Amino acid sequence: MKILVPIKRVVDPYVKIRVKADQTGVELANVKMAVNPFDEIAVEEAVRLREKNLAKEVVAVSIGVAQAADSLRTCMAIGADRAIHVPHDGEVQPLAVAKLLQKIIEKEKPDLVIMGKQAIDDDCNQTGQMLAALLGWPQATFASKLELGGGTAKVTREIDGGLETIEVKTPAIITTDLRLNEPRYASLPNIMKAKKKPLEVIQPGDLGVDLAPRLKTLKVTEPPKRKAGIKVPDVATLVDKLKNEAKVI
Repeated sequence: MKILVPIKRVVDPYVKIRVKADQTGVELANVKMAVNPFDEIAVEEAVRLREKNLAKEVVAVSIGVAQAADSLRTCMAIGADRAIHVPHDGEVQPLAVAKLLQKIIEKEKPDLVIMGKQAIDDDCNQTGQMLAALLGWPQATFASKLELGGGTAKVTREIDGGLETIEVKTPAIITTDLRLNEPRYASLPNIMKAKKKPLEVIQPGDLGVDLAPRLKTLKVTEPPKRKAGIKVPDVATLVDKLKNEAKVI
C-alpha cells in the first residue's frame, strides 16, 4: 500500500502571532515556521502503518514557497520515504490545493491519503473534503483512531457526546485529529538520512491547475485585549456584577 501525506508549512504553533500594520495578514518575516501539527500527526500515522507492514511507501507532498522543501525534509526525517514539492510563492487557497493534489494523486496512484483536518494558520478545514469530492473517493474526517484491513479503513472520530466509528473502502481520504497519535521527534541520524532521500520538484504549470485565489481577505485584526480581573468582597457582589455588568445571568 502506498500512502500519500499532504503537508503545509505554517507559523510554529509556539510563536506569538503578530498582525501586519496594514492589516493584510500576519507577519511572516523572520518568524519560525514548522509543519502544520495536524499534518505531522498524519505523517506519524502513515509511518506507523508502514512499520506494521500495512504500507510499503509513504510519500509527503507540499505546495508552497521554496522553504517548504525544508518541511518535507522534516517529514522524511520522521520516516516518509520520499517527497514531492510543488513550488509557488503566492497564496494558494484550499480549492487550488485540492486540484493540485488531485493531479499528483492521479500520477502517483496511492491507496490511501492521510492529511491534517485543517491548517492552524487559516483553519479552513476544507481541502480533504474537496479532494475527496474531486477524486470521487470516500472520506473519513477527524480521525482519532485508524485501523486498516481487507480493503477498508475503520475510523473512530469524536462527535458531540461520544465517539463514532465508521468504515470506508480504500482508496480513501482520511483527515486527522489531535488524538490520533503523538508524533515522534526526528533524531539527528534520521535528519542526516533525510537529506539523501529523493525530493521531486513539480512545477504548478506542469499540472495544469489555475492557482488564482477565489477569495479575497479584506482585513485581519487581533482579538480584543482581555480586561484585567477584579476581586469582589462577597458572593452577592459577584452575582450583581454577573447580572448587571457582564449580563451573563
